[in-house]
Amino acid sequence: MEQEFKLIAKTFMGLEPVLAKELTRLGANNVEIGRRMVSFTGDKEMMYRANFSLHTAIKILKPINHFKARSADDVYEKIMEMDWSKYLDNERTFTVDAVVFSEDFRHSKFVAYKVKDAIVDQFREKTGKRPNISVANPDIRLHIHIAEDDCTLCLDSSGESLHRRGYRQESVDAPLNEVLAAGMILMTGWQGDTDFIDPMCGSGTLLIEAALIARNMAPGLFRKEYAFEKWPDFDAELFDKIYNDESQERDFQHHIYGYDIDIKAVNTARLNVKAAGLTADITIEQQDFKDFTQPKEKSILVSNPPYGERISTPDLLGTYRMIGERLKHQFVGGEAWILSYREECFEQIGLKPSIKIPVFNGSLECEFRKYQMFDGKMKSFRMEGGIVKTEDEKRQMAEKHRFKKNREFKQRLDEQEENEDSDIRSFTFHRHELEPRKAREPRKPREPKEPKNSRDSRDSRGSRKPKSPRKFSENHGGHEHFDRSGGNRKNNKRYNSEHED
Repeated sequence: MEQEFKLIAKTFMGLEPVLAKELTRLGANNVEIGRRMVSFTGDKEMMYRANFSLHTAIKILKPINHFKARSADDVYEKIMEMDWSKYLDNERTFTVDAVVFSEDFRHSKFVAYKVKDAIVDQFREKTGKRPNISVANPDIRLHIHIAEDDCTLCLDSSGESLHRRGYRQESVDAPLNEVLAAGMILMTGWQGDTDFIDPMCGSGTLLIEAALIARNMAPGLFRKEYAFEKWPDFDAELFDKIYNDESQERDFQHHIYGYDIDIKAVNTARLNVKAAGLTADITIEQQDFKDFTQPKEKSILVSNPPYGERISTPDLLGTYRMIGERLKHQFVGGEAWILSYREECFEQIGLKPSIKIPVFNGSLECEFRKYQMFDGKMKSFRMEGGIVKTEDEKRQMAEKHRFKKNREFKQRLDEQEENEDSDIRSFTFHRHELEPRKAREPRKPREPKEPKNSRDSRDSRGSRKPKSPRKFSENHGGHEHFDRSGGNRKNNKRYNSEHED
C-alpha cells in the first residue's frame, strides 16, 4: 500500500465545512478544517480522486517543504537546500505562485521570484543549464504560502482552478462561480430527491451543478487536464481507473427547471447544458419570476438574484418584494434558498428565514437564507407536525459573531438618504461589464449514466489517452456526447458489450 501524505484542499470562505464533508465521504483521513482550506491525508489515488470528484475545492496542493523564514534571503536558502531533481529537470518548465500574509514580506511576487531564483541557480550550479519559466502552461506548478514567518511550499496538483469545470461555453454578466454554486446546493442537503428550480438562472450554473450532484457525477468529467498529469510519477493507469469508474453514479428520477427573463441568458444556459450532456435532466425557458406559478411536483428552489453590485435592475428592492410575494403565494409547501448581499434586499422579501449562512461571493460577504414555505398560520403548521427550523439550524443561528454588524451598503445608503431625501431610486448601484471567458475546445468526458426506464441508454466513453483532446461526438439520443479517446467509440469494449446502434 502506498504511503499517505498530507494534502490541502483550498476553497472559498464559508464552504470549508461542506468541503470537509465531501472529503470524509471520499475516504480521506485526518480531515481538519482551516481558513479557506481543509487539510487531509491520502495516497496518490486520493489526490487524483480529490481533483476529479470534489465539487467545492478550487485547488489540491501537496506540501513538500515547511520552514521558518524572516526574509527573502531566508526563503532563498531554504529552497536551495532542497533536491529539485526530484521534481524538475532542464527540459521541464515551471512557475511559482505566492500568497503572503506577513509584515516581513510585503510583496508576494518578490517571494515568488526568490523561489524561482533558488531553483534556477541550483540547476545552473549542478548542470550548467536551467529549466525555463512558463506562466501559461508549465510542467510543474509551485505554490508558496507565508503566514508571518511560517512558510509552506506545495506542488499544485490541479493547475487551472477546479471551478473551471469545462462545460461553460458562454457566459453572462457576473456568472456564479461553479464551486460556490455546488457549495450552495450541498448546504441545502438536496441530493436529487425532488425537482429543482432556479427562477433566475443566468448562464445555468446552479442547474448544471445540481444535475451533477443529483447523479453523483464527478465535476472533473469535463476537465481538459490536471497539473499532476505532467508530474514525473504520474500514474496514467490509475487515473484511467478513476476516470472510468461509474460505480458511484446514480439515476435521477426528478427534473431540474431554469427560468430567466433575458432570452440571451436562456440561450446561453441551454448551450452550457447541452455541452454538459444534461439536456434530458434540465429544462430552461424564458419567463419572468413575477409569472412564476406553483410547481406540480414537490420542489426545492435555489436562486442568486441581482445584488446591485455587478448587476442591478431598474427597481432592485421591488424585485425582492416580488420574490417574497411569489414565494408566499406560489411556492406553498416548498423550500426556497436565496443568496444575496444586502440586508435591505432580504427585508423586502418579507419572510422569516429558517437559517442564515454567511458565504463569500467573490469579495462580498453574502448570506444564503432558507425559507420554509407553508400554507396558513405558522402555529397551525407546527401543530400539524411541520418543521420550520431544524435543531441543527437552531444551533447554527444561536452562534454569535456570525455576521458583520454593519454592511457597506447600509452605510452608503444612509449617507445617500441624507442628501437625496431618502429616495432609494437615486442610489447608484455598481455594474461592471465582464467579458465572457472564451470557451476552450472541449475534450471528451464520459456521459452521465441514463436511467434505463426513462430514456435511451447512452454510449460509454472510450478508453482514456491523457494527451489526446476530448471531443464532442455525434448527438445521440437527445444528448451531446463526448468521446475521450478522440477515435471511434465502437472500439470500446463497454460500448460493444452493452448495446449497438
